Amino acid sequence: MPDTSARAPALDETMMAMDVVDTIRHADRLVERELLGADRQVRLRERLREIYTSQGIEVADHVLDQGILALEEKRFAYAPKGEGWRRSLAVAWATRGRWGRFAAAGLGALVLLYGAYWFTVVAPQNREAAAIARELQQDLPRALRAEYDRVLVGTQEAPPRAEAARLLAEGEAAARAGRLADARARRDALADLAARLAAAYSVRIVNRPGEASAVWRVPAANPRARNYYLVVEAVDRDGRPVEVPITSEEDGRVARVSRWGQRVPEAVFERVRQDKLADGIIDQPVIGQKAAGSMDTRWTVETSGGAILAW
Repeated sequence: MPDTSARAPALDETMMAMDVVDTIRHADRLVERELLGADRQVRLRERLREIYTSQGIEVADHVLDQGILALEEKRFAYAPKGEGWRRSLAVAWATRGRWGRFAAAGLGALVLLYGAYWFTVVAPQNREAAAIARELQQDLPRALRAEYDRVLVGTQEAPPRAEAARLLAEGEAAARAGRLADARARRDALADLAARLAAAYSVRIVNRPGEASAVWRVPAANPRARNYYLVVEAVDRDGRPVEVPITSEEDGRVARVSRWGQRVPEAVFERVRQDKLADGIIDQPVIGQKAAGSMDTRWTVETSGGAILAW
């Protein structure tokens, strides 16, 4: 026969011990007070017996001892597990019905915001960057070379050819370095040079009723002096105005105009004035010719080359 003395406590004793633990746990002041002395277990047992006797319950000493021992060992106390990632994942999965809708709505809002940002900011920036790269790598080098070739075809004069070569080299270097503004500026300068070389026009004195044909100005730097100008215009072979770049000697301003004041000596000014006063007609109104392929105007009168844009 097996020895029954070593068997586990009966179920009713175990339940009683759990009740003892629960009684101690809910009597916080009792536990705090009885656990302070050296004979704490003896005094705690007596107090527990008094509690149960007052309730009409007889509890054996060994049951009380089991309850006290279980309390100290925290045998019937629940100790929550640590906050590991598995537990967090399990809690999130178990509560997905509560937070899932909000998460889905938030995710949808983020997707919409990112989509709007992509189409309104990122995509245009990418297109602009691609366009700039294509212009620097393909369009500008081709345009620079094309304008340079126009200059070479349009003139045999050494100075404009040398100027075109300089502009081409600077423009290509700027394009390789990614300096868009500089490369565009050299392309435009080459185009302007080619256009100026291709232009052909006559420079004639304005000779219409009610319009000045000559003017004089007092220079700011010398109030005692006078500068004399013929009011002229550039016209093509059909008499249509041609705009040309003119630099004002008064303020350095540069503008493309078809009419300006060309500075001449006083003698030329006076001869034209007298010619117009005689019969209201200037007998020789054309004073200069600009031929295609040349940068310079060939004058038939003496001129210092200075000009003004307003009078």
